Formats: sequence, structure tokens, C-alpha cells
Amino acid sequence: MGSVVGGRTEAFDDGWGGEQALIRLDGTRFEPDALVGLDAFSHLEVVFHFHLAHPSSVVTSARRPRDNPDWPEVGIFAQRGKNRPNLLGVSRCRLVRVDGLDVHVRGLDAVAGSPVIDIKPYMTEYGPQGPAVQPPWATELMSAYY
Repeated sequence: MGSVVGGRTEAFDDGWGGEQALIRLDGTRFEPDALVGLDAFSHLEVVFHFHLAHPSSVVTSARRPRDNPDWPEVGIFAQRGKNRPNLLGVSRCRLVRVDGLDVHVRGLDAVAGSPVIDIKPYMTEYGPQGPAVQPPWATELMSAYY
């Protein structure tokens, strides 16, 4: 579908909020009209492939997030690490602008070259229905992420 251009060249954990990049759609598959109306949204949900994660690094069991000994062991599906069984990432980011087949974004936590599988406009109604709950370690982990 497309790929990430610019932004970080390697995945490290925190400070993604200021990262600027763009998603360039494949011009052999899409015309700019595929993006008509997207600029009316403030945020996007982007599905991408963790292309730098080696299959041998995939985790299928419980582990401590970021190997932090202060945090509990939790299963791979109770965390959002890049070494997931399907190597898929989902990120919500701010849409800056659309220019032809380029979607300029801020806060996308995918690195340059990441294959983009899908772009969806973020709609409030798709957010949590009711209060969201998470364990304290997750709040601590995310405190400097964006």
C-alpha cells in the first residue's frame, strides 16, 4: 500500500510525539483521490509491518515489558512490543497534511521504510466505550513515549 518516509531510522522506546514523517502511497496502485477527505480528520490509525524485527526475535510467551525487573511478567498479547508473533504495529498519530500521495504525520511510532498496510481516519466513536483501565506499569511505561 505504501511506506514510511523520513522520521526515525531505528526503533527506540520513547519520545515519539515530536517525530515527523510521511506515509507515501504506492503510485502504481493509488491515485491522489484515494486520500480525498482524509484531511478533514485530525488523527489517523496506521497499521504497519515491523520490518526491522527479525523473526528469531519474536516472543510468544510472557516477559517483562522492556525487560524492566520492576514490572510484572505479562503475555505478549498484554503488551505492545515490536517482537510480536505477527510483526504488525498499530499507531495513532496526528495528521499534519495531505499532499498528493504523501500523508504527513506527527507521532507515528514506525521507522523509515516500514511498510504501511492500512491507513484509517481516527473517529472518536471507535475509541473506548466507557472508562479505559490499565495497570500502573503500563502508565509508567508510556509516560515518556509521546
